[in-house]
Amino acid sequence: MVQNKLRLFEKNRELFNLLNELLRDRVEEFLNWMETPLKPAIRVNTLKIQPDELRVRLEQQGFKLTPIPFYKCGFEIEEAPFEIGKTIEHFLGYYYVQQKASMLPPLILGPQPGESVLDIAAAPGSKTTQMAQMMKNTGVIVANDISIERVRALSHNIDKLGVLNTIVTELDGYKFGRFLENRMDKILIDAPCSAIGTLHKTYEPLKWWSWGVVGNLVRTQKGLILAAYRAMKPGGRMVYSTCTLVPEENEGVVNFLLSRHPEARLLDIPDFGLKMEEGIINWKRNIYDERVRKTRRLYPFDNMTEGFYFALIEKPINGI
Repeated sequence: MVQNKLRLFEKNRELFNLLNELLRDRVEEFLNWMETPLKPAIRVNTLKIQPDELRVRLEQQGFKLTPIPFYKCGFEIEEAPFEIGKTIEHFLGYYYVQQKASMLPPLILGPQPGESVLDIAAAPGSKTTQMAQMMKNTGVIVANDISIERVRALSHNIDKLGVLNTIVTELDGYKFGRFLENRMDKILIDAPCSAIGTLHKTYEPLKWWSWGVVGNLVRTQKGLILAAYRAMKPGGRMVYSTCTLVPEENEGVVNFLLSRHPEARLLDIPDFGLKMEEGIINWKRNIYDERVRKTRRLYPFDNMTEGFYFALIEKPINGI
């Protein structure tokens, strides 16, 4: 089985070499994870229905659900008589099909009712709509994406799930630092990335992954994190997250922010009962700021999830 996966990497030795250097003796665990289907998961949309009521409705149709321990609105699908995305409840927006690791960035950010929130790279809207229900449809969310096609998907999901507190924009995310300077309570940057943490469901990154592509992504990520920091109110918080494992896109980007804004604070991230590892501070020839250790890596094979990276950043009041 592992040999079959190794053959997939024959045309992308750059990526395989990265995984070897990063994971070392755990590469085989990563390859095994790639061929192990993850359980589907759903997030109950409490703007329309409560978790217990939805569970009863789905179990009456033959689905078997297990609660996700860290989130009362999340369930994993243990057994399904047919595809979970083909129920009338899904059509009505009672739930959103969403991997459980993808539910973590909004939970880490913790938007509250009445707050102002920026989701700077929001499409297709899984985290936007999750934050809207956390905010009980109050306050305001600015949900942005740069692609009109992705904005259409974002708008569709916002409408379908009954979200009323969200403004959808189609802008270059870099502009928000100027347009919303010191205005937002909370900001989510679920950054465009090289998506290595999703290789269990699609081998697409194997076709295009290269250090050249990573370099372009890093430039985008650095621009977004600087703009988001500028847009935060003093005392505000933001989450920077990706679904990749590449340190240059993760710790390297957070380190870049700290080099430009040394006053920024990195805050502790809850473990949610999941195995997470601290951020890397020594990578190749780079030595990152010691504070980067407070960020967290969710390796996919440790919890049978997608791979993710999380950083929780606070902007101090009066630069103190």
